[in-house]
Amino acid sequence: MGVGIADGIGLVAREEGCADDFVLTVETGPVGGITSQGVAFGANVNTRAILDMTSQFDFYHGGGLDVCYLSFAEVDQHGNVGVHKFNGKIMGTGGFIDISATSQKIIFCGTLTAGSLKTEITDGKLNILQEGRVKKFVSELPEITFSGKIALERGLDVRYITERAVFTLKQDGLHLIEIAPGVDLQRDILDKMDFSPVISPDLKLMDTRLFTDSTMGFTLPDATH
Repeated sequence: MGVGIADGIGLVAREEGCADDFVLTVETGPVGGITSQGVAFGANVNTRAILDMTSQFDFYHGGGLDVCYLSFAEVDQHGNVGVHKFNGKIMGTGGFIDISATSQKIIFCGTLTAGSLKTEITDGKLNILQEGRVKKFVSELPEITFSGKIALERGLDVRYITERAVFTLKQDGLHLIEIAPGVDLQRDILDKMDFSPVISPDLKLMDTRLFTDSTMGFTLPDATH
């Protein structure tokens, strides 16, 4: 699990009662437990173990991850992801490359736009109160941190999840497979991207349970195996 919007997964899992059905790790060494959020990210509560960072990366390099959840800064039409250089600034990669290069499944998390984006959920629908100033889905990246081409060659399952749309990576680029209830496909998604994704013929709404205040009743499909 990487820093950013994905750091809340552990808390959601605890709310849903399934946090013990899988093991979260953070590159700083924690194994299991609930990840801290924001500036405290890197520390876990109720960990099962704590490794030194080099041992944790040995585990990653050895292919120990079933799935990773990483934030993104920018995504291009080829499924490439940029996190280390955007908006003219170099931010660095952290453990992003090590984690994404060896996971069997990759989930990128973020918002469709950035810069003063304001949303709310009412009556089970997503309402965009103020659109972000910056598009995060761009035609080409200035520099690539994660290669969509290499991911396809490896046969990986790659998803890009935002607050209003979900994409998956295929040979012909990004496919839009889910949209949030309450948003307009053209106005709120396609017009806020610098390229046109392939619209899945099976395009569907995101799970409506995501847009309520109650728990989702979520369980892992193979939690009992």
